[in-house]
Amino acid sequence: QEKLVESGGGLVQPGGSLKLSCVASGFNFDIYAMGWFRRPPGKASELVAAINSNADNSYYTDAVKGRFTITRDNDLNTLYLEMNDMKPEDPALYSCTSGQSPRFGLAPRSYPNWGQGTQVTVTS
Repeated sequence: QEKLVESGGGLVQPGGSLKLSCVASGFNFDIYAMGWFRRPPGKASELVAAINSNADNSYYTDAVKGRFTITRDNDLNTLYLEMNDMKPEDPALYSCTSGQSPRFGLAPRSYPNWGQGTQVTVTS
């Protein structure tokens, strides 16, 4: 059974940094694209970043370009999201998702499996 377990969320000040991790199990992690979604309070989920199975291409939503970096370690079955220069609009539940093919998609339907999420809060 596919399982995605996120960690690394927490409280950070504006301008600070956090690194999220997602450990995958129960499927061949190295042949699927992966993504990070976030759901701010009272809003819909949005794709924050995605990465191909072999990490040869990645995607970032405009709001996080230059601040967030998505990476993966296929030997450790782990996905990461490094978040720098955190802003007041970044607080959300961040969820790790696995795709259905080696190349990432941009629609939520491209990611059928989701973790429980890890909460990120930005406050001074």
